[in-house]
Amino acid sequence: MTVVDDRLTADQAVRHAAQGTAMLWRGDFHNAKQLLSAIDRRLTKGAKGGKGAKKSASRGPESPSEEFYRIRQARAQRSRMLSLVLIPLEFDGSASDTGAAIPLPRAPHVSDAVAFAYATQPGFGAALAAVSLQELTGVLSAHQWFLGGVDVPSLGAKIHPHYGTFLPTRHEYVDLVAQAPLPSRELAFDIGVGTGVLSAVLAKRGVSRVVGTDIHRRAVDCANDNFARLGIAKVATAQLGSMFPDGRAPLIVCNPPWLPGSAASTLDAAVYDPGSQMLLQFLSGLPEHLSDGGEGWLVLSDLAELLGLRTREMLLEAIATAGLEVVDRLDTVPTHRRARDTDDLLHAARSREVTSLWRLRVAR
Repeated sequence: MTVVDDRLTADQAVRHAAQGTAMLWRGDFHNAKQLLSAIDRRLTKGAKGGKGAKKSASRGPESPSEEFYRIRQARAQRSRMLSLVLIPLEFDGSASDTGAAIPLPRAPHVSDAVAFAYATQPGFGAALAAVSLQELTGVLSAHQWFLGGVDVPSLGAKIHPHYGTFLPTRHEYVDLVAQAPLPSRELAFDIGVGTGVLSAVLAKRGVSRVVGTDIHRRAVDCANDNFARLGIAKVATAQLGSMFPDGRAPLIVCNPPWLPGSAASTLDAAVYDPGSQMLLQFLSGLPEHLSDGGEGWLVLSDLAELLGLRTREMLLEAIATAGLEVVDRLDTVPTHRRARDTDDLLHAARSREVTSLWRLRVAR
């Protein structure tokens, strides 16, 4: 690690990052943010410059899956390099109740946001620490989303995402759960509860009891906090668990990560499912946890199929192998901005994406 300040140029920073050298910033905070933006522009420009090298004489054009993995690898490398610009944190009791402050000129107040993101981490509150400026920027943004909440039209209310839980900005999959015909209003399980948004929608629709599970403590705490905010804590609850709660239910809902792939963080785990393990585990365990005549709702995008990461045949085979049959399928198209962004490197797939709610039951 090297100590740097306002004299560091973006080109010098890129060279440090390319060598894996962390840079502890001791200059003006706003200058650090400008430096990070300049580094990002250079890395993005470099990635676009290499975009033309998509085929070789021997191999020909990339397949969609090869292009996806190349893009993901490039983004991961860019993120690693950006994360090497570090900002110091002090915990001296002088700022708010946590005492977290950035000892740099023109630094913002960060005590509440730092506590929001890191208070449960081992060693929190040590006299001196360092955090990636890229990560801290994300923490500040996440804290604002938490404070303001995210409007969910199907719910008619706001969801407040905790740090490290997936932000429910795509509403089409929530709308499907709000519209599908309910097989029962007695009890529902919500597998991979996340922020609790789907559980809340089911409670709003009149389901008497909803039990959500998640493997991440942050998600469980986030869901229970949202249930309390919405006044449905007596109806909906979340608990730690790898998959199904005890017992059976007439309705079991799961919105697993949509893309097969490794997950480096809890946020990644909301998008990437290594080897489609969660998807397959949900399908295989569903018959043992459905009440007689009950339904399992699988909410899934076909983006993985469009990218060549999974086939529709593989999904249908997994459903049949689990002893399930398809009752119906409700489809919708995305309305989020990225689906219309022609500059997105995955635009060809995103523009054709369909999100489906598969109504499943035990095969007769």
